[in-house]
Amino acid sequence: MAGATRPTTVRERVSDADVSAGRLLLVAAGVLFWGWLLVSWVNRWLGGVVVPVGDPLVAPGLVEGALASLPALATYASDAAFVVQLTPNLAQGTWLTVVITGVSLVVGFFLAVPLAVARVYGRFSAWLSLAYTELLRGTPLLAQLFVLYYGLNLGRYVPGALSGVFPRDVVWVAILGFTLNGAAYQAEYIRGAVESVDEGQITAGRAIGLSKVESIYHVVLPQALRYAIPSWTNEFVYLIKYSSLAAFITVPELYYRADQVASETFRYTLIFVVTGAMYLALVITASKLMERVDDRVAIPGLGAARER
Repeated sequence: MAGATRPTTVRERVSDADVSAGRLLLVAAGVLFWGWLLVSWVNRWLGGVVVPVGDPLVAPGLVEGALASLPALATYASDAAFVVQLTPNLAQGTWLTVVITGVSLVVGFFLAVPLAVARVYGRFSAWLSLAYTELLRGTPLLAQLFVLYYGLNLGRYVPGALSGVFPRDVVWVAILGFTLNGAAYQAEYIRGAVESVDEGQITAGRAIGLSKVESIYHVVLPQALRYAIPSWTNEFVYLIKYSSLAAFITVPELYYRADQVASETFRYTLIFVVTGAMYLALVITASKLMERVDDRVAIPGLGAARER
């Protein structure tokens, strides 16, 4: 019969329930993770209003005692208490990881847009953009950080107004390095998106009285930047993971702090499993955030269903 809908099977209903339960579990884990981080950061910034600065939010002995009373989890009680003891250190390191990633991504974006536009529509500027992107993408990020910090010794030239903002001034060098490197990759993603916009739209913009620059700004970029979001999400994820390279120039971010504790306690497996889980939580958060952004700014008629 025309217009009739197929009844939902039991298997499909169970599958939908599993998906809903999985999403609920993921949201609960995210709330717990970010709730712990935010409370830890605020507690430190305000001088220990919840617990003394440097102490975990939950007493390790309490966690160990609770797990020891459960036969199925008693084996892991001491490991769990050890991880809880580490949480203040990990929260501090995660703050720098988030700051380095966020600032580098945003500032790099504002450098990447003119680089991409120059590459597509420029003449002499196209060669400058090409040279920049190929140089930064063609050399290892770690080597770039070494040149900035050890070679050029930029840590000495941090302005007095900025000195002391972070635990070490080398953080500014790391932000500069990640910004310059990330801008090169973002420029390539945006260039591909700009080239996907029909050239006839520039002509149409000129026909209604816009200059070439105005046509690019008002017609091409609003579309291209939407198309670039999936690739831009990849750069967001890469920056979160690559931020660990800052440890090699003594930036006390998440990986640096985990490595220090592992070197002191020799519990490498446990510490780096926990550290890896924290990076995974950051990556999942970034991916979900960018999915929401993509849905909100999707072009009507194309949206999330468009093929990429």
